[in-house]
Amino acid sequence: MRPTQDTVFFGSQVPLALWFHAIYLMSTNKAGTSARQVQRELGVNYRTAWRMMHLLRSVMGNQDVELEGEVELDETYIHPNPFKRSSARRRYGRDARRTGPILFGAVQRGGSVKVWHVKSSGARVLQPIIRDNVKPGTLIHTDGYVAYRRLPRMGYSHRWTDHGRLQFYTPDSSTQNIENVWSHLKRGIKGIYRHIEPGYLQLYADEFAWRYNHRQHKVLFWHLLFQVCQ
Repeated sequence: MRPTQDTVFFGSQVPLALWFHAIYLMSTNKAGTSARQVQRELGVNYRTAWRMMHLLRSVMGNQDVELEGEVELDETYIHPNPFKRSSARRRYGRDARRTGPILFGAVQRGGSVKVWHVKSSGARVLQPIIRDNVKPGTLIHTDGYVAYRRLPRMGYSHRWTDHGRLQFYTPDSSTQNIENVWSHLKRGIKGIYRHIEPGYLQLYADEFAWRYNHRQHKVLFWHLLFQVCQ
């Protein structure tokens, strides 16, 4: 049995030294690292760099942990071209913001975040995810979206703010933590990755969630290396 079996290194013709360099690049840049940068730094072709980054993202997936305490839920739309998002709104109206792939996120206050690429933001899609990942009895904070109205019937305490009336914070409730996650993710897409195909969106969401979950660690290289080698 080879030492690299059951890891992303297995079967790769790229030397381990270059893999470790790629892990270092990915773990030290808070906004993310593009495949073009990895290509330049490692001296490999673009296709190899792109594949390496996606293999590393594949081990950053949602942790098998149940969220509890106080949890914030929210969904967001990732416009296919972040540079045209504002112009699309001017051209097509307010609802132009609600186009493109959808991400649904749940963040435990003081704890971890989990993010999913979902096919829709309807209650039939979101409620099973909530049941499987949030402990019953948890206090959940959301905006006024109708899909969250049945949370009390599902065994959760529910507080919400009415974003439609520009109510984003009250002494009892807010969704500022999950909004912060979306802010970092969208800035990373616009500033580093430029454009993401919907089929790979979950991998990028996993990367940004991993960064958030390890935000208190000063040296992320060893954490990512350990996770890759498991």
